[in-house]
Amino acid sequence: MKPFFFLTLALMLLQGLYGQQAEGVTLTVTLENVLNDQGDILAALHGPETFMKGPGVQNFRAEARQGALTFTFENVAPGRYAVSVLHDANANQRMDFDPSGMPLEPYGMSGNLMLMGPPTFEGAAFEVGTEPVALSIRF
Repeated sequence: MKPFFFLTLALMLLQGLYGQQAEGVTLTVTLENVLNDQGDILAALHGPETFMKGPGVQNFRAEARQGALTFTFENVAPGRYAVSVLHDANANQRMDFDPSGMPLEPYGMSGNLMLMGPPTFEGAAFEVGTEPVALSIRF
């Protein structure tokens, strides 16, 4: 009976260890200043391969609500990521630009860098390890 007990205990411990590693961590993002209730908030978690090229490795959508908005990305594997957020005021599922190429809708990135020209992955990147991560982004 004792060998069966110890074997069961060992298997449960191994499953717990490997299950935690496979699941990843939670990334919580707080968008601090949604300006109004129009349209949608679109956000994406990007790796270097997807940044500024389309959908992220995880995506988020919610109706816009003035004020702060908090959302999460679950089971994020360790690595280097960036988060992009768009207030899609007209809910057309894309960023709109004026004729000169300037964005017409509020957007933000992790790192909160607002440089002239398009954002870069390096400017917005952060590390995810084995502990939960919390970020704040402003438009």
